[in-house]
Amino acid sequence: MPSSTTARLVPYDEAVSEYEPLIGLETHVELGTVTKLFCGCPAAFGGEPNTHTCPVCLGLPGSLPVPSRAAIEYTIRIGLALNCSIADWCRFARKNYFYPDMPKNFQISQYDEPLCTDGWLDVTLEEGEGAGRTFRVGIERVHLEEDTGKSQHMGGATGRIHGADYSLVDYNRAGIPLVEIVTKPVEGTGALAPDVAHAYVAELRDLLRALGVSDVRMEEGSLRCDVNTSLSPRGSGRWGTRTETKNVNSLRSVERAVHYEIERQAAVLDAGERVVQETRHFHEDSGITTPGRSKEEAQDYRYFPEPDLVPLAPARDWVEQIRAGLPELPSARRARLQREWGISAAEMTNIRNAGAIDLVEQTVAAGASPADAGKWWLNELARRANDSGTELTSLPITPADVARVAGLVASGTLNDQLARQVIEGVLAGEGTPDDVVTARGLAVVSDEGALGAAVDEAIAANPEVADKIRGGKIAAAGALVGAVMKATRGQADAARVRELILARLTES
Repeated sequence: MPSSTTARLVPYDEAVSEYEPLIGLETHVELGTVTKLFCGCPAAFGGEPNTHTCPVCLGLPGSLPVPSRAAIEYTIRIGLALNCSIADWCRFARKNYFYPDMPKNFQISQYDEPLCTDGWLDVTLEEGEGAGRTFRVGIERVHLEEDTGKSQHMGGATGRIHGADYSLVDYNRAGIPLVEIVTKPVEGTGALAPDVAHAYVAELRDLLRALGVSDVRMEEGSLRCDVNTSLSPRGSGRWGTRTETKNVNSLRSVERAVHYEIERQAAVLDAGERVVQETRHFHEDSGITTPGRSKEEAQDYRYFPEPDLVPLAPARDWVEQIRAGLPELPSARRARLQREWGISAAEMTNIRNAGAIDLVEQTVAAGASPADAGKWWLNELARRANDSGTELTSLPITPADVARVAGLVASGTLNDQLARQVIEGVLAGEGTPDDVVTARGLAVVSDEGALGAAVDEAIAANPEVADKIRGGKIAAAGALVGAVMKATRGQADAARVRELILARLTES
């Protein structure tokens, strides 16, 4: 447990003025293949415990692994997108350690001969003090391995092994193909270290999603991040001792973990103590980290080449075929769409943060203007998704539906108030926007006679307001517009109503 000294924190601004942060990130990505890495068991998330298993992924005697071509292709695709060199020849290794969630008591991984090496990913900060700054994050390696099972510690208050009554193990996840992406130390971030860490994982997540290699659902564990943080006195020219915060499972938590470790480590160093090289656990509720296990001594995993698998030598023409099939990468796509849509960087950031880039692009392709597409997805529909606790992409409305609603507003058939009712009907399963307009009778009242009669009734019912308008207080017309809108159940064109009111009351 931390001492009272190390439990204290140094205010962040003070910490980064005195010390230079250094960060590194190790990201584990479960690949979206149909089967596991070395057997034919389904790689789908969930399922009843220990139902997605076979002799191979349970490590039973006599079973032999057969590598998945799809998993290897996905790994190469990731490496190419990260500007890595793809090995002409590499091999798997056995990483030996004894833990209940490893059914074989070793993990098939890659050690000193990874599939992809020496790449980079540029990340641009979109918000805060560093907005617009770009950092190049070096990629040390991308290698392929099998995932572990999952231990569940039952009883106790923390869900961890300490204090638990007993533990259970689910091997459904054991053997799912897992890619580990390891950055080089990221220097020169200064006070922006937490923001750079956040931006890197966000950009990497978008990249992996665009490549179609993983669903990158951090809440389900298909994207997990270990965050390394160290401090050194400014101007010292040396690196500090790092800590490794394990399995951080959200973008916001990656940022918070770096922020907290900088404040904590600064307090340790200010007190004349030394930072302990160790793993640490991040606590979502409090935003703090606590010690895990010491890494002061080198861990001897007794790696040796996997004897049951031949070396892997991807053919150059296959690698080039994979390269030729890479999609437009997210940063290039965002820049292109921003130009095509004529929007600001801040507006594109809002669309990205809402997870609506695909939705807006498809809505524009269906005929809506970029402004209208962004307006409906980021306002009305984002609010409804938030209220129902669902993702924007899960709402039962299509981009074509949204484009049709925008078109009906542009043509004058609907106003914004009626359009919201149409969206409500589509979400309720009442059919297409046109079906809802017809069934609910929601079209704007366009009959000039009926509109004029409603205006006359509002004027007669509100003589004091009418007198104010006649006396030159034009702003008072809003009250009469509201009365007409109420009388027509929101189906009047508010702008035309205002014109009629002023024509009647300000004629010379």
